[in-house]
This record gives sequence, structure tokens and C-alpha cells, in this order.
Amino acid sequence: MQYDAVLFDFDGVVVETPSSQRMYDALGRTYEKLGRSGPVAATLQELMHGDFESIADRCRRLEIDTDTFCTQAAREMVRAQLSEVENGLRSMYDDVSTVRSLSVPLGIVSDNHPTVVSRLLDRFGLRSRFETVYGCPLTPEGFSRRKPDPTNIDRAMDSLGAESALYVGDRAIDVQAAHNAAIDSALLTRSSESPADDAADIEPTYRLSSLTQLPAVLE
Repeated sequence: MQYDAVLFDFDGVVVETPSSQRMYDALGRTYEKLGRSGPVAATLQELMHGDFESIADRCRRLEIDTDTFCTQAAREMVRAQLSEVENGLRSMYDDVSTVRSLSVPLGIVSDNHPTVVSRLLDRFGLRSRFETVYGCPLTPEGFSRRKPDPTNIDRAMDSLGAESALYVGDRAIDVQAAHNAAIDSALLTRSSESPADDAADIEPTYRLSSLTQLPAVLE
């Protein structure tokens, strides 16, 4: 099938996934700077999955303003991820070089913070290759746009003037988001990196073991 744009997830597709331990440590610094002890492990999962209601409830119990908490958490998590890259603990995947040869417009649709996505694209010299970039800030609106919600995919397609895009992701939720946006999906599974319990209920249009297989899909 001919596509007039290709959209990519970011973590696990373009760059290595951030360390859960370092994200938890960043959350711990958030609690410390807000004068609270913790956090429990579930708080990180609530942030990563965009569960704003649970986060707001937790903040009420801790007597912390929710906006203040999310702003501080975003600051610490962005800083931690940029530090990972600067210290060589996280890098771009080698097969991402394939995107440089693609002739269709490209975009990024990620659940990560937009500052992280933009800064890392700049860091790896890829920013000019992607014509549109969408991330999810730690705000109520940002949480509501996390996958499988198709809003950011729809917005990216609109900004590219695309009608038949392909979305490339590495998780079942990416396949679901593409399905919700009524576009095709490519599930990327590099060796054994994908979680064993992350099987897609909806079958992806394509299964790839490397981005080097993408040009053949687009022919």
C-alpha cells in the first residue's frame, strides 16, 4: 500500500527506552523537593500510563497541589532523561539511519514529554528529518492525549496533510492507537526487547524486526 506519511513512536523505536529506575529516582527527587516522603512504585506507573485521576487523588492525600506536583515531576524526569543521553547511558538505535533515506514526510507521536523528544532529536541530528513532533506534557490535556487515544496521531497527520499514514511502534498500545486513528501499523520487535506480556489484541498490519525492513513496506 502507498502511504503519504510515516509516523514513529519515540522510545523503543527511535531511541532506547529510559531506565525505569532512573525515572523512579527522578520521581523520588520530586517528592523530596515538595517535602514529602516516598514515592510508592505505583506513582510512577500512574504517571507513565497517564492516570491523571489517580495522580490527583494521590496529591490530595499528600496535600500537594496537583499542578505543582506535575510541573516538578516533569522537570525532574526531563532532566533525568537528558542526563542519561549526555552520560552515554541511552542512545539512538543504529537502524534509525534508515529514516534518512525515506522519501515520504515523517513525524513523531510519543507519550514522552515534548521537551525530551525535541532535545534528543536535536542531540542525534534527526530534528530536521521529522516534519512534525507530538509529545505529551504532564498536564491533564497531555495525559488525555496518551495512546491509545488517537488525537496526536490525527494532529500529526493533519499537519503533514496526510490521508494514509503508517504508524511504527514497539508496543501493543501503539497498534491500538493506530487502529483508533484508522491507519495501518507496524509493530517493531527488536530481538527480545519487547515485553512478553505486551501482545497486541489487534493484529498489526506489519511486523518488523528492524527499521531496515521499512523501505520494503513503503514500496
